[in-house]
Amino acid sequence: QVQFVESGGGLVQPGGSLRLSCAASGSISGIYAVGWYHQAPGKQREWVALFILGGSTKYADSVKGRFTISKDNAKNTVYLDMNNVKPEDAGVYYCNRGPPFEYAYWGQGTQVTVSS
Repeated sequence: QVQFVESGGGLVQPGGSLRLSCAASGSISGIYAVGWYHQAPGKQREWVALFILGGSTKYADSVKGRFTISKDNAKNTVYLDMNNVKPEDAGVYYCNRGPPFEYAYWGQGTQVTVSS
């Protein structure tokens, strides 16, 4: 099973930008879908962006037009570019296979704090 290590989180002002990275322990080139998930404080974890084999992407309505997911198979890394960040984007971000095929193991995630 591939394991993921997320990084790149931090403090960002509303309207600002941030790039998250997710390094995989093995090849992700053959995985049908990999995604970023967001867990806001006190809420369940939800997917926000998916990168599907072949290059198509899918976004939750809450981030559409603001976030961009990309994947570098050579580096076994998935990225999430967050633009025009909003307070409701705060929380912990994780990556995993796309739903409903998530690995049972979740990484530690990376914390995003939105504050002026």
